[in-house]
Amino acid sequence: MNNAHISVIQADITTLALDAIVNAANKSLLGGGGVDGAIHRAAGPELLSACIALRGCNTGEAKMTSGYLLPARHVIHTVGPVWHGGTHGEAELLAACYRHSLELADVHQIRSIAFPCIATGVYAYPHQQAAQIAVATVADIAPTLSHVEKIIFCCFHAEDAALYQSLLKTEN
Repeated sequence: MNNAHISVIQADITTLALDAIVNAANKSLLGGGGVDGAIHRAAGPELLSACIALRGCNTGEAKMTSGYLLPARHVIHTVGPVWHGGTHGEAELLAACYRHSLELADVHQIRSIAFPCIATGVYAYPHQQAAQIAVATVADIAPTLSHVEKIIFCCFHAEDAALYQSLLKTEN
């Protein structure tokens, strides 16, 4: 049983010196736009080679690589759901992204991890709903983790950081 500290920051996730950062990846894991593209650019070409070897990832699942040139030691890649109005299992799949990423981190004895706002970019998940799912899922699983001590919601935009902060206050 663990009492992981959950917090929110506004920052570029590629600059964080943690055990792991989470990549909001696409199914190929071969890079893309937004957070995914930024992580691939910052990590260098070795990340692409490692992701090719992983042979993709299903929506809601998670896989891990080294961080290569990133300050973070590892990257956990997870594929969020594309928003189709909320009637195609999107909430369950998004919750699975956070749950599977944290379970994978715990198995690998990751102590500190940061999440971006998964699926809210080109996948168009509504920010408020995505944040509610993220905070509730992380708060639910955090006490079951043996090794993860620090969980950060890393928001690129101030509006998202304020949203996560307000949700965390109501969760505690």
